[in-house]
Amino acid sequence: MFVVGSPRSGTTFLAGAIGALPGFVDLGEVLPLKSSVPVLVGLPPDEAASRIRRTLERVRTLALVRGLRGVEQTPEMAFLVQAAAEAYPHARRIHLVRDGRDVVCSLLERGWLNASRDRQADDVGGTYGGHARFWVEPDRAREFAEASDATRAAWAWRRYVGAAREGDVIEVRYEELAAAPERVAASLAECLEVEPQTLAVALSRVHARSVGRYRRELTSDQLREVEREAGDLLAKLGYA
Repeated sequence: MFVVGSPRSGTTFLAGAIGALPGFVDLGEVLPLKSSVPVLVGLPPDEAASRIRRTLERVRTLALVRGLRGVEQTPEMAFLVQAAAEAYPHARRIHLVRDGRDVVCSLLERGWLNASRDRQADDVGGTYGGHARFWVEPDRAREFAEASDATRAAWAWRRYVGAAREGDVIEVRYEELAAAPERVAASLAECLEVEPQTLAVALSRVHARSVGRYRRELTSDQLREVEREAGDLLAKLGYA
């Protein structure tokens, strides 16, 4: 199973909740896979799929969990949803969508895309900061580097969510999960072939206090920057 979405969308929580169910195991963000995503996105789908499967099967073997249903939660796999489907045709692919304005707040707080974080290393040896990543449109790389921190965060949300929605995914809204975990559990349980009540208990630990935080935290200038970069997708998803 793959849980994908923009960073800071709640993918860690959802994958952990599913991974804690009987018969499942949360693999976390598989770092060898995460570090290879920038290369994999440029490969033919069949070759990318082969590499994805080879990496994950090696991890499952070393972790002695081949008998369990693995839950992989690397957000960057949003850009490889179709390759993941080819690698594991029977796997479920869940896309957790969260209001991009709240995601921007969280990304600004973490500082991963902030210009002030240049040259600080991330968990796979890359660097934080304002430089363009593989998911930035090539003809806009300089624009990305010169943009405000809020614009870069909105950019990331737009690209991750847009990529994931191009694939065959089960879409879950973070806001619905926070407001009605039992309803979401009932819907997901059938797809995952698990007991709804067991999943509902796991999902009930979701935090709702961060829903709508952008109203308190983003300035009017930052909101305009977010809407300029990601307004079309926000509107399409009913967030604006």
